[in-house]
Amino acid sequence: VQLQASGGGLVQPGGFLRLSCTASRNIFTFNYMGWYRQAPGKQRELVANIINDGVTKYVDSVKGRFTISRDYAKNTLYLQMNSLKPEDTAVYYCHGKSTPLSPDYWGQGTLVTVSS
Repeated sequence: VQLQASGGGLVQPGGFLRLSCTASRNIFTFNYMGWYRQAPGKQRELVANIINDGVTKYVDSVKGRFTISRDYAKNTLYLQMNSLKPEDTAVYYCHGKSTPLSPDYWGQGTLVTVSS
C-alpha cells in the first residue's frame, strides 16, 4: 500500500495551501486517516485526523484554520490550510490505518514553508 502526498510549497504568512494524499488502494478501507507534521528539531505531531464516520480531530494550534476531508470518488485525502503561520512550517505526512491493530501506512512527506 502506498500513500502519495503532494501540495506543499512556499507560502507567505496568512496564505493558504491544500495538501492532497492519494492511495494505492481504496481509502474507504482506512478507518483512520490523518495528517502529521514534523518541524526541524521537533517530534512528529498529529495535525488532524478523520475516521470513517466523518468525525474529525485537530491539534489546538490549527483549529479554525485547517480542515481535513476525504473525497472517495477521487480516492484522496485533503488538508486545507488557511491563515498559515511561520510555525506551521514542517514536513507534512499523510497516514492511514484500518484498525487499531493493523499496520500504519505513511506518505513520503511534503514540505510546507511559511515565510515572508
